[in-house]
Amino acid sequence: MDMSQTSQQKSAARFQKVYAMFTQPFHVLTITLLSILLPLSFLLLARLSTYTYLLTSDPTEPELRSSFLFFLVLHGNPAILYLLVSIFSIAALLHGLTGKFNLINYESSPGGESKRHRLYSAWILLCTLQVCVGLGVEGSIAAGIGGHSFDIQKSLLSKIIFFLGLHETTLYWSRTVVKPVVDDTIFGFTRDEKLVQRVCIAMSLGGLWWWRLRDEVESLVIVAEMKREMLMEVDMADLLGWWLYYLTVTIGMVRIVKGIMWVMMILLCKRVRVRNNNNNSSGLCEVDDKV
Repeated sequence: MDMSQTSQQKSAARFQKVYAMFTQPFHVLTITLLSILLPLSFLLLARLSTYTYLLTSDPTEPELRSSFLFFLVLHGNPAILYLLVSIFSIAALLHGLTGKFNLINYESSPGGESKRHRLYSAWILLCTLQVCVGLGVEGSIAAGIGGHSFDIQKSLLSKIIFFLGLHETTLYWSRTVVKPVVDDTIFGFTRDEKLVQRVCIAMSLGGLWWWRLRDEVESLVIVAEMKREMLMEVDMADLLGWWLYYLTVTIGMVRIVKGIMWVMMILLCKRVRVRNNNNNSSGLCEVDDKV
């Protein structure tokens, strides 16, 4: 009986090692892919904004292939995307300013039923954004919408600040919605966030930024500014894109200010520690001299 129990324990330990070997990479990969949905929303909104501007500014511009999917993407999809992205951008800004604000707070719900309802809300938000991005990508490909960059370019500093704000918003989206859903689906409980997850998200966002976002996302703000200069009618979608761009820039500025304050606090603490050590050493020297 003891030998059978020992063999069963060894088999269970071996199974746990194999399970962890395959589960951990799949867990990180799933969180990374679902976290990139938010930056893809920015890219999709920028492309749709550019397409509508080209059609209104140049009457000779040939219309793209029309279909029900493209009609749905062009007229219904952006409204939902603007709403979802705006909600999480505002939440990320409030979290950056206060450090405590959470759109879906799982810690304040010790009861299993209440926490389950909040996970259901996270599931709905995640599935809604995934469907909107999926329909948008499929519709834009079917209609032949590609990337377009304007001659007007923002400064390098503005691009860096926007990237930092987008990274902060993506991390907030990942912590609030993506990670709790993936943890509950794979493990059945919430796991602590690991450094490798943040590194993978940052690398994926950096790759997407270098590939497409850095050249196309500025359409969100350039289209509205060009329409205003050309005395054209500025649509509500253009105003929302302009507002969303500078909201992300504000998030990046908050992150930079907090980083500077953190560095200053570290330097101040080091100076105080050195001063206290010097005072203690001088006090010891005075005692030695008196002795």
